[in-house]
Amino acid sequence: MNFLDHIWLIPLFPLFGALVMLILGRRFDPQAPSDVALAPGLAGSVEDYGHHTIGSTKILVSLLCPGMVLLSFLLSIGAVIELAATAGKVHQVIQFTWLAGLPFRMADGSLARFSADWGFLLDPLSSVMILIVTGIGFLIHVYSTGYMAHDGGYYRFFAYLNLFVFFMLMLVLANNYALLFVGWEGVGLCSYLLIGFYFHKKAAGDAAKKAFIVNRIGDAGFILGMLLLFALAGSVRFLDVNAALANRTAETGFGILSVSALLLFLGAAGKSAQFPLYVWLPDAMEGPTPVSALIHAATMVTAGVYMIARSSALFVLTPETSTIVAAVGAFTAIFAASIALVQNDIKRVLAYSTVSQLGFMFVALGVGAYWVAVFHLYTHAFFKALLFLGAGSVIHAMSGEQDMRRMGGLKDKIPVTFRTMFIGSLAIAGVPGLAGFFSKDEILWQAWSSPLGSKTIFAVGLVTAFMTAFYMWRLMFLTFYGQPRMDAHTAAHIHESPASMTIPLRALALLSIAGGWIGVPKLWSVFSDGFRAFEHWLEPVFAAAYRAEEAHHEASVEWLLMALSVSVAVGAILLARRRYLARAGQQEPEAEASGLLHRILLNKWYVDEIYDFLFVNGLAKRGGSLLGRFDSAIVDGGVNGAAWLTRFTSRFSIWWDTWIVDGLVRLSAFTVKVWSYPVRLVQNGLVQTYALMVMAGLAVILGYYMSR
Repeated sequence: MNFLDHIWLIPLFPLFGALVMLILGRRFDPQAPSDVALAPGLAGSVEDYGHHTIGSTKILVSLLCPGMVLLSFLLSIGAVIELAATAGKVHQVIQFTWLAGLPFRMADGSLARFSADWGFLLDPLSSVMILIVTGIGFLIHVYSTGYMAHDGGYYRFFAYLNLFVFFMLMLVLANNYALLFVGWEGVGLCSYLLIGFYFHKKAAGDAAKKAFIVNRIGDAGFILGMLLLFALAGSVRFLDVNAALANRTAETGFGILSVSALLLFLGAAGKSAQFPLYVWLPDAMEGPTPVSALIHAATMVTAGVYMIARSSALFVLTPETSTIVAAVGAFTAIFAASIALVQNDIKRVLAYSTVSQLGFMFVALGVGAYWVAVFHLYTHAFFKALLFLGAGSVIHAMSGEQDMRRMGGLKDKIPVTFRTMFIGSLAIAGVPGLAGFFSKDEILWQAWSSPLGSKTIFAVGLVTAFMTAFYMWRLMFLTFYGQPRMDAHTAAHIHESPASMTIPLRALALLSIAGGWIGVPKLWSVFSDGFRAFEHWLEPVFAAAYRAEEAHHEASVEWLLMALSVSVAVGAILLARRRYLARAGQQEPEAEASGLLHRILLNKWYVDEIYDFLFVNGLAKRGGSLLGRFDSAIVDGGVNGAAWLTRFTSRFSIWWDTWIVDGLVRLSAFTVKVWSYPVRLVQNGLVQTYALMVMAGLAVILGYYMSR
């Protein structure tokens, strides 16, 4: 089988699973007491399901949906292996043209035809993404069979999960911006469905609507940026756009290319939760924990990073926009990390951690280190999926409890969950040898050494790295160490998760250890080039960025900065240990539980309240009433005025027609009638009348001559 020519099948497998579930899924899960999705802790007990919790017909759902993602993963592996042996490492499959012949005004004023293929592109960048989406997605599907076993709407959950994977695969395999946007909107739809899966909870419904609405802002920027790029390049195919941009020089100011890049970045900021559009992502944890893992690690939030990386040929030419990208990323990273320092919900800590780590990725994109951004996306997928699924295992053991202040002492009660989360926390903290160290350290180095980087961005990244290690080990110490702080009923039911949940945790822990060793720093010269395979693999995609890279620094500087970043991470872990492990029996250290800064951070810098005041209660309500008055007075007034003017002119026309036109017609008719009366007297068709008129005429003539 030629895998490369069949890459179009990769997204179709999960689509098939989704369609089967949506059409026939109810038949596969007939023993479910209802189709109402229940949150963990609210779900019925095993006895409520009789003997049909995860057996008999429900097993079909558990086999079909993960199986479809597994098939996509295996096909992806085959395609990537074939791609590695292909010259140029690019393969494109075009099925048909789905947007053809739409007239469009180009930047130079000429008229062109907008068209887009239903086509797929496999290159080193998209190959990394499909392996992440299908590989991590498969593990999350397997985990979900255990985590969601006692929830209503089981088949519906897996239908949405399969649909999510389908749209994400469409996004990363698309060969043009228009088809990428189809997947882009699709993952937005699926996030809405899955975040709001527990639809009986108001918080879940609100979070789903929030995610949907906030992303519309970014999506508007994406569309405008795509159309502007088409006006510049004459195509939306990635390969054609890159070829058109290859002959251009970098803009010295903020020109049309920079505007296009900035609009695309706006779209990326929405999907990848950058300030100020990040507010939807922390609330996305209201959905089931496997959904949080899928959104935060493998699918939706990585879409913005992928799109900017895919557009690297454009951003290389727009240093002004790239500076904005790096600055926004740095601010988002430290801003979200500061909030995560004091959050008490275990999933909310991880949610703000994701926002912060995405900020790191945008720093790398902004300083021109595109392969490093993708590298951190890759390692982050492992340890963040591990941490979210580990948090789900903790919640499962705690009968739905998510507040870390009511945990503690779980280390020996759920040992597999503890050990795997221990590894994930070391990885995200940047401890040497684990996946997170390699990618985080490379971002800090690029922020320092890149021509587009700065010492300020490096300093912000270093402080953020300290915060990351601190809040993650705060989470670990409050959750697993010290004295138990849960109630007696919860304590009596604590148990390790089933194998369907712990096996994915073990696999992700292994990847969090070994996954970074394909991106070893060049400074570690003792290792061969095989340990730097990730950078070499992506080099053809980011050729323009590699050509722009000029800066060189002393090896001693890089060693010093690496040692500094490791010291910062270790110091943060030790500080968290001193602060929380010694006082783990308390609900919260006294010094932390008070103070203005703590209240500000606990309330997330009051950003949500500010947005509510300005937009929800302001623009939508008070502003809405003002807009309503404007609408009724001006807009409706203009429309009604135009209608009145039409009616008035029509009445005037009727009056004119009745009194003037009809009057003139009648007068003309009367005049004609009067003047024609003598004619009508003689022109009556009677011969004797004509003879009489002849005789009268002769009499008149004779009388005239006789009178002379």
